[in-house]
Amino acid sequence: MHKELRAGLIGVTGYTGMELVRLLAAHPRFRLSFAASRTEAGKRLGEHYPFLEKLPGANLVIGQPDARQAAARCDLVFLAVPHGAAMNMAAELRAEDLAVVDLSADFRIRDVAVFEQWYATTHSQRALLHEAVYGLPELYGEAVANAKLVANPGCYPTASILGLYAALKHGFISSEDLIIDAKSGTSGAGRKASVSTLFCEVHDSFRAYNLGKHRHTPEIEQELSAVAGVPVRLSFNPHLLPIDRGIHATIYAKLNGEHTLDEIHAAHVDCWKEAPWVRVLSMGCLPETRNVRGSMFCDIGLAVDPRTERLIICSVIDNLCRGASGQALANANLMCGLPVDCGLAQAPLMP
Repeated sequence: MHKELRAGLIGVTGYTGMELVRLLAAHPRFRLSFAASRTEAGKRLGEHYPFLEKLPGANLVIGQPDARQAAARCDLVFLAVPHGAAMNMAAELRAEDLAVVDLSADFRIRDVAVFEQWYATTHSQRALLHEAVYGLPELYGEAVANAKLVANPGCYPTASILGLYAALKHGFISSEDLIIDAKSGTSGAGRKASVSTLFCEVHDSFRAYNLGKHRHTPEIEQELSAVAGVPVRLSFNPHLLPIDRGIHATIYAKLNGEHTLDEIHAAHVDCWKEAPWVRVLSMGCLPETRNVRGSMFCDIGLAVDPRTERLIICSVIDNLCRGASGQALANANLMCGLPVDCGLAQAPLMP
């Protein structure tokens, strides 16, 4: 009989915490043994999340964030708290020798100066940056399996990096003049009350935001620079969709020489043939957010525009599952010696 693995979740009341609770309830090896929230401490988890009643974890009482309590009750802890707050909590958990998957941005950016510039805050745990592994399983699975601190990627970066990886790796496109036109469902803005994400503000509308200054930009540039072998500077432009969940990134890249769609498509299929969650669609097919909803899949569609000599890549994921909580659970699987897809083989949530 396999040993049960005890998981903790600090920041249980946000959308990423909610998604993790949903996924952990059906996981064959992990059991949620510690849940924490400063605002909801004292409540039964099933009281806070009625969807959880009669499922594993429903009777767990939410506690206060506390590293020693977590160490006594957990083998691994998920940190689903805002950037700035996560770094010190991660340090406390690591001091207790706990494995940590951090869903914030605090350990994603390797250059401290770049982090502090984009996030307008001082990084108080610089030493831990050298320990943290960027948790994109397709690229860093081996390193994640040996890590004690994993920086879970952002949702926009996950879609963008997976979308561009094969084309950059094979030299089909230039590393210059990359444009990522990305759209997110409103859950990507978090669960905190805000006028800009009220139903009447979002429904039946569509808008851009943070053009040229979104904080995921340096994360995407960092990882694509590693793939390309040269510094990458790109234009990242996010938009808010009037849907609950999903990321759709349309990426424009200049072709390096003459390459046919057949050639590029075949290379993408070969690149991702061993990746359980990257689906390169048939030529002529383009991805839709509904086909990945609630799943770990990244669907990629390709088109070549010979008139402008551009490769157009459409990369689609679910922002809450693949772009946050499901990816965190995949990283936890690897850190605990489990198959990466353990408990994550569910089909997309269709209407």
